[in-house]
Amino acid sequence: MQNPSASPIILASSSPYRRGLLDRFLDEYETISPDVDESNPDKLEPAELATHLARKKAEAVAATAPRALIIGADQLAVLEDRVLGKPGTHAKAVEQLMAASGKTVRFLTAVCLLDPVSRARYEHTDVTSVRFRQFDRRLAEAYARLDEPYDCAGSFKLEGAGFILFESVSADDPTALIGLPMIWVADRLLQLGYLLP
Repeated sequence: MQNPSASPIILASSSPYRRGLLDRFLDEYETISPDVDESNPDKLEPAELATHLARKKAEAVAATAPRALIIGADQLAVLEDRVLGKPGTHAKAVEQLMAASGKTVRFLTAVCLLDPVSRARYEHTDVTSVRFRQFDRRLAEAYARLDEPYDCAGSFKLEGAGFILFESVSADDPTALIGLPMIWVADRLLQLGYLLP
């Protein structure tokens, strides 16, 4: 569906979940994993941090591929104003899940698109609220063993069995929870002429 006369598209991410979303409607694009520091020395608020990291990733890749359209993204899970990182281990995933039990976690999915033709930067942040059901450690342990969500902010995979943990999800764009707000991305690419109608 990509316009062959348009610039190449690069996803500034190594996330298999984001690749899976782009695969749904893009035939040709590249992925480059940006090497950026994701720490927060300036103590930015979560929404600002998500936007900052998405932009930083896009700009890092754009520096090496100035003629490509770059899509950078970042997602933060926020519980009571505390950012939950990717757990990395089973034990940390279970602790994150237990902290979220019976509570609402906000997922901030930021995307930054750099267009080489207009030299414009387009940014958007989707907010998805996930209300976790009240559950005990047995369910958290069993779920973490099943889906192994150790590389996912919030310690669950919506594309897996993560829904068993939820009481409700409030979202404008359900794909944002997977890693990219595809309604916004597709709309922007259409407006810029990168997708054929």
